[in-house]
Amino acid sequence: MSQPAVAALDPLPFELVEDDGEPLETRWHYLQINLLVESIEQAMEERGRSDYFAGGNMFVYYSEEQAREVAEDVKAGINDPRHYRGPDVFYVGGVDGPTERKYWVVWEEAGRYPDLIVELLSPSTAKIDRTVKKDLYARTFRTSEYFYHDPDKVRLEGFRLAGSSYQPIALNARGRFWSERLGLELGLWQGVYRRHRATWVRLFHPDGRLVPTAKESADAERQQAKAEHRRAEAERQRADAAEAELARLRARLGEGS
Repeated sequence: MSQPAVAALDPLPFELVEDDGEPLETRWHYLQINLLVESIEQAMEERGRSDYFAGGNMFVYYSEEQAREVAEDVKAGINDPRHYRGPDVFYVGGVDGPTERKYWVVWEEAGRYPDLIVELLSPSTAKIDRTVKKDLYARTFRTSEYFYHDPDKVRLEGFRLAGSSYQPIALNARGRFWSERLGLELGLWQGVYRRHRATWVRLFHPDGRLVPTAKESADAERQQAKAEHRRAEAERQRADAAEAELARLRARLGEGS
């Protein structure tokens, strides 16, 4: 869904804040953000695409007023959720992906807002993520798809924009959500990521295959190489055994002549 253009603002009379100093809730939250961003990048690389941006734990600025409020909050050492910082994970398609960004500034991005957002709930953020942010993403951002995951209840929910509000996305036959924006499924997966065993939100190809991380791809290639080596070694041993048996038979025939 295209977003309305935002006129470029004059240089702001203050610096945009990059980090409010608030730590993530848990190590799981930190790892999950990295896993989702890495998975989006991996999927797009497989498609040969670079015209996208995937951000994690990054500020999103959509107006000068909001930017000023955030700067004042950080200077005063307060964290007022009404002034909004940014989603845990977001994706924007059809943009200059390689450009380095410290934050996403809507008026510097031709008025582009996130196309997809994922929030990771915690006891301190769950209510805001389900209400205040959800309304902001629907009415102001016009973000096409919104997902949030509650790690305590191990529950992932998905919504698609319809008019000015979100409607739930139905689970598919595999028990996952289809993302039109990514062209991928979002679902839960149990396993180890960076030595941490947990239930993770993962991306899956349309045919149901897991989108692997770079490490998982490398591990799979190593396992495949080992398997091929074992098959080659087994074939060599069979050939050696067959040759030895043939030599034995020839020797017996020679003895009997």
